Amino acid sequence: MAVKLDYNNMIDKVVGSEGFSLEDILTLDIRTAHEKMEQKRKDNLTDWRDLPYNQKDVVKEIKDYVSAVKEDIDAFVVLGIGGSALGPIALQQAINHPYYNELPKDKRGGYPKLYVLDNVDPERLSYFFEIVDIKKCLFNCVSKSGETSETMSQFMIIKSLLEKELGKGNISKHIVCTTDKEKGNLINIAKEGGYKVFYIPSGVGGRFSELSPVGLLPAAMCGIDIKKLLTGAEDMDKIVSNPDVQKNPAYMYGALHYLAMEKGKNISVMMPYADSLKYISDWYAQLWAESLGKKYDNEGNTVFVGQTPVKALGVTDQHSQIQLYVQGPLDKVIVFLSIDEFRRIVEIPKIYEDIPSLGFLGGITQNKLLKTEEYATEYALVSNGRPNMTISLEKVDEYNMGALLYMLEVATGFIGELMNIDAYDQHGVEEGKDATYALLNRPGYDEKREQLRKTYQKDSMYTIG
Repeated sequence: MAVKLDYNNMIDKVVGSEGFSLEDILTLDIRTAHEKMEQKRKDNLTDWRDLPYNQKDVVKEIKDYVSAVKEDIDAFVVLGIGGSALGPIALQQAINHPYYNELPKDKRGGYPKLYVLDNVDPERLSYFFEIVDIKKCLFNCVSKSGETSETMSQFMIIKSLLEKELGKGNISKHIVCTTDKEKGNLINIAKEGGYKVFYIPSGVGGRFSELSPVGLLPAAMCGIDIKKLLTGAEDMDKIVSNPDVQKNPAYMYGALHYLAMEKGKNISVMMPYADSLKYISDWYAQLWAESLGKKYDNEGNTVFVGQTPVKALGVTDQHSQIQLYVQGPLDKVIVFLSIDEFRRIVEIPKIYEDIPSLGFLGGITQNKLLKTEEYATEYALVSNGRPNMTISLEKVDEYNMGALLYMLEVATGFIGELMNIDAYDQHGVEEGKDATYALLNRPGYDEKREQLRKTYQKDSMYTIG
């Protein structure tokens, strides 16, 4: 298996009383959680699990589309938020040159630059138009419902700018939509405007959508082999469908985090030891937080559960966060992302040999330095009884990234079953959305607007300055 889970440092024989025994793991009701996972799949309630298998025709359509348009555009611009943005950013950073957008187009294989506009900060959007020629951009509006205020506000601004620059009848080649096939505003807007459309399968939610056109289109537009991405996910699916937790890395990952939460470890730190995997932590943060942070369990009982994801980067955050993790509160699980084989080797020159504190570095590689620091951090945690585990990739490529993303998605669904919650709803997000709609006078939200007026007034005595 190209993606491996090493959980030695979660075991009590290694980290002492903060760890767990194999008996602790096997005492969990793994079988019932597995059966619920399988039943949801049969009942088409987890359609994201079928993406490695049912996107083959879509892959061909995407690749044909990319080939037809890539030479005519300088930039492919994703308008999206949440999973629509975090997945494409994470894959781009992982697979492609770290300075991809700064390369000349021929060194990008003829593919356009990639930008992801995932916020409504007016400065960011305004300044963006100063660095691109809007007439050379292809804008990908990603919203399943077509009601996402942030994304659709960007779309409305950009559509108006395109019409001003090119004329109302000449903008269809500059817009591609990724949305639901039948429902929502965006599909109707796309049909009316004659825009190219790719469809998000109806049962696939945003944070589980990276292996759908939401993630596949931006990836292909940057030269990433999306067929290999899906193959990696498909091969991982065979492994993580095994009911034996000792042979299933996704189930073991979920089970260990569940046990950790029972022991008060309500923070999950993901710490890649590779810049290429830096934004996997951002993608994971949404997946873990939005799926597991719940007020109610499946029976409607108030439970207030969840585990807070935190992102870190090795070795950078050895100099900013590790002090807390090694000697701070016993409330964290640390997850390292590790790479066996880097794409480049950089040797440190043999200079300053007369300075012992520097000379020892000469002749070794940065590769070895990075791996040594990773091991040293692991050792520091273990020495202080701090549970941690490592997900290792043979190398960073499309196949391994597909496998990694899919493994973490299954782990999320599985721990949700152990927690007896619905890992696929997001009512807490909807509350904020409804308040936004009410405050901006969207029709149909009068009651919410009145509720806000009556119950949410701030007192000036609690403001300083």
